[in-house]
Amino acid sequence: MTAGRGDRAAPPAPHGHWEVRFADAASAKGWESLAQQARENTYRAWVTMRTNPRPTIETPRQHRLKGALAHGTHRGQTCEQWQIEVTGGGRVWYLLDTARDTCWIAFAGTGHPRATDKS
Repeated sequence: MTAGRGDRAAPPAPHGHWEVRFADAASAKGWESLAQQARENTYRAWVTMRTNPRPTIETPRQHRLKGALAHGTHRGQTCEQWQIEVTGGGRVWYLLDTARDTCWIAFAGTGHPRATDKS
């Protein structure tokens, strides 16, 4: 059975960890492609979202998106949007739902997302 919208991306989070869920079916499918391409890095991204989704010091591999992409909406709630660079082109974008301690994976894919390309 393939994961879809609202599904958890892994076992339930233990106390003090963030839940990681897919915002939609496309992100679940992209996550699976990432896992097939770069299993170890995808696992590290999951651990990062689970334990430290909003680091105090941003890095080139994990940072908050800028401009119009700095926020996203999930179920009518505006959330910070962050990115983890999983591979050279592969990215995970996630929304921080602080009310539910949940990271909603809004995008996952093996290719660089066009939305961040400058025109």
